[in-house]
Amino acid sequence: MTLKLCIAQLNFVVGDTAGNAQKIIAAAKAAYAQGARLMLTPELSICGYPAEDLLLRPAFIAACDDAVKTVARELAGLPGLHVVVGHPTGGDIRSKSVAVPRRFNAASVLSEGRVIETYAKRELPNYQVFDERRYFTPGQGTCVFQVEGVSIGLLICEDAWFEEPALLAREAGAELLAVINASPFHMGKSGERLARMAERARALDLPVLYAHLVGGQDEVVFDGASFAVGADGALAGRAPSFQEDLFMVQAERGRGRLALMAPVAHERSPEAELWDALVLGVRDYIGKNGFPGVLLGLSGGIDSALVLAIAVDALGRDKVRAVMMPSPYTADISWIDARDMAARLGVRYDEISIAPEFESFKASLAGQFKGLPEDTTEENIQARIRGVILMALSNKFGSIVLTTGNKSEMATGYCTLYGDMAGGFAVIKDVLKTTVFRLARWRNVHDPYGTGISPIPERIITRPPSAELRPGQVDQDSLPPYEVLDAILERYMENDQGIEEIIAAGFDRALVERVARLIRINEYKRRQAPVGIRVTHRSFGKDWRYPITGKFTV
Repeated sequence: MTLKLCIAQLNFVVGDTAGNAQKIIAAAKAAYAQGARLMLTPELSICGYPAEDLLLRPAFIAACDDAVKTVARELAGLPGLHVVVGHPTGGDIRSKSVAVPRRFNAASVLSEGRVIETYAKRELPNYQVFDERRYFTPGQGTCVFQVEGVSIGLLICEDAWFEEPALLAREAGAELLAVINASPFHMGKSGERLARMAERARALDLPVLYAHLVGGQDEVVFDGASFAVGADGALAGRAPSFQEDLFMVQAERGRGRLALMAPVAHERSPEAELWDALVLGVRDYIGKNGFPGVLLGLSGGIDSALVLAIAVDALGRDKVRAVMMPSPYTADISWIDARDMAARLGVRYDEISIAPEFESFKASLAGQFKGLPEDTTEENIQARIRGVILMALSNKFGSIVLTTGNKSEMATGYCTLYGDMAGGFAVIKDVLKTTVFRLARWRNVHDPYGTGISPIPERIITRPPSAELRPGQVDQDSLPPYEVLDAILERYMENDQGIEEIIAAGFDRALVERVARLIRINEYKRRQAPVGIRVTHRSFGKDWRYPITGKFTV
């Protein structure tokens, strides 16, 4: 016995229920033509993931229900085909004028024009970026269905990370676990998923199909890389990462058990995965929101250089514009390097001096500032002039401004509200400065999109970072060395280590306490920062919910 299966690793748009349904229908017809008799789509494929508070609107749930019916009806003429679609279903029960959610994160099995089974997710994650208990009620049932004599046990994402749902499916006769997922990317996550599913397969002595979403949605990116593992936990097949794919898997029964066979996409390096995540995050945010292009301030420094390279790989040179805005403190080499990089990438490049505006501001404020020395006030005025210029160009031409601040700066407040923080999308807001350097070096050596270009001038990578807002300024005047700062941030912010624990690991007490204080007092800035791409297991945003006003200190 041979059964052909397909994982439809697709990129959906949140809320586009009709468009998502048509994408599923087209994929199912293509898979059927290749011999597949079961096609899996990712978690909540009908509505896109995460749909957030759209799920609270009855009209949205009704639209999802209609889309499921459309898929079933349009595929009725494909005999023997079973398609699993993820969708929300249910409604609210009103008690004393309060709406009590009875919505479910569900998956339905469609065949012969009808819904033959519906399963509701049992384990609802409520950590990191997940907030499913806000929207859904846990399911209680088990779903096992037949496809050409093979018993398929259906699970949704988090269900497979716990023992009970999978065990119940096996006890109900499942020979194969089909797990549909929408699991946001962060560095190292793909290895965690594979290890956990291999563990589940070995524990139950059952093969596992893992169908995963691909695409960018606001802060999160989904990396695809769907896979199959055998009952022994060995990898049987893996789809490409960060791209759509109809991933075909063959199941064969021999000696009373199923064996899975499929192509195995090569394993990617951490830098390649991170680069693809950032590129896909930019491409989908710009494309799905209908922006004609992007623009950014190109300073001659490493952060803006990296963002420019990512933007060109994501969108192509014709949709990217770079603007150099020199101040009286801009070094000649910054002009030279910015021009060099723009020429390498072939993007539109403009130079707009901020010196006249800066002098005008100082003149306007001279009476108010009389007798006071220049300080960060004048530095911030320069940054805010640049923000005004970029936003004016955005308003006039419709392109969205990409901000260029990194995670180390966002953590410590080394950024200017309404200045370098002004914009619509923060590409590297979850990338530590040391990782910025690592990615820049990686991209200069690798050419993942066939541009034939080593985009970043070497001097941009090797010169000391500087905001160039006062004479002779370098970042390390205000911050610890980035190698030390990032190590503390990783421990304190990402991994929740306490101050004493970090000090015990060999870090200077005064420095650790200073970094912790900077993180605490700059929460108000981060709340006003643009949305940006999450690539670590804990980013500033949904992963980090600390009060702005508060007295607790460690």
